[in-house]
Amino acid sequence: MPHVVFIAPRFLENTNRYVRAFAALDGVTLSVVSADPAEAIPAAIRPYIGGHFGVANCLDGTQLTRAVRAIASSVGRVDRLAGALEQLQMPMAEVRDALEIEGLSTAIARNFRDKDRMKEVLRARGVPVARSTLARSRDEIVAFIEQVGFPVIVKPQAGLGSRATFRVETPDDLAAIASPTKTSPIQVEEFVRAREHTCETVTIRGTPVWRSGTRYFPSPLEVLEAPWIQYCVLLPREADDATWTRFHPTNGDALSALFGDQARTAAGTALTHMEWFLREDGTALVNEVGVRPPGVQIMPLMSIGHGTDMIADWCRLIALDQFTPKPRTMAAGSAFFRGQGAGSRIASVTGIERAIEQAGDSLVEMRTPKVGQPRAEGYEGEGFAIIKHATTEGAKLALRALIENIQIRYH
Repeated sequence: MPHVVFIAPRFLENTNRYVRAFAALDGVTLSVVSADPAEAIPAAIRPYIGGHFGVANCLDGTQLTRAVRAIASSVGRVDRLAGALEQLQMPMAEVRDALEIEGLSTAIARNFRDKDRMKEVLRARGVPVARSTLARSRDEIVAFIEQVGFPVIVKPQAGLGSRATFRVETPDDLAAIASPTKTSPIQVEEFVRAREHTCETVTIRGTPVWRSGTRYFPSPLEVLEAPWIQYCVLLPREADDATWTRFHPTNGDALSALFGDQARTAAGTALTHMEWFLREDGTALVNEVGVRPPGVQIMPLMSIGHGTDMIADWCRLIALDQFTPKPRTMAAGSAFFRGQGAGSRIASVTGIERAIEQAGDSLVEMRTPKVGQPRAEGYEGEGFAIIKHATTEGAKLALRALIENIQIRYH
């Protein structure tokens, strides 16, 4: 009976879905590590938890190691260590190395978390990526810009999606950013003019067994640069769309390079989230890769499109090396609602009734923004909606109805 330890920083709504899914697996012993006390575990799940250990900071590898060691001593040998957040991947890898738990090591986790190292690994394998450098001084940024020209993208070395990512178009823009240092370098990349897509891939010990893919409207960078944009993510009905299938060999080469010599071990059992660019000339570039479930509602979109529960499927994959591919039967999409104007709270929300009427039966779920609600700190905005449709065009129309009708203003 495999023993899985799941890192649940807080027992919040989304995290509890993963805890429930692991707890529901037959033949699996589940323990959890959290910054929340055991009393915060939902009562219905509590009887299925083999062990709980509290820590002050789930992102601290030393604290996690102490917690997992204690769980192993009291519950039994730990076979798998799992966590759904990007920021957990390095500290969990540190635990695996320290306690000899099978799975992603720090050396391989760094391939995914260190964006400069990621690009180096991919280039060495011949995988197409944007030109980039890890700058440790402003002079190094200037030297790189002299090679590739403006604009360039600057981002953290260990980035999280598109957070803290900026486009630098002029010398004035460059002067406005903080100077990197030897201890705090920044990633600098050429700006790629292209459409941005994702490729979600399930691998079992290095072998791809299933792929899916979405399209961003517009790109995450444009969303960050224009906080008023209400954006969408679309999962098309056609699983065999050539836009994505032509990219699959590149996806396979990239994952093989990043997993390296651990691909055929438990480290290579994963759901990865790859963001990639498709340029006007038809060529593709890999942007970034995460070795964890994707955000921006892509998990529920894949669940809807493939008639499954992707969270439960991911938990079974991680715990038991098992995954059953299911055909895509629907298109799905998510729309994110964000406001206009200055201010820290929502002053007005209009167009909801008309949006619901026009989206019709396509509307699956909606979290409606409310007057008085604090302005969101993240790029996912104050609310969202999820839709489904039998056709890709129908899904697009439903998404348009949502983002064109719903208007939010701040004060």
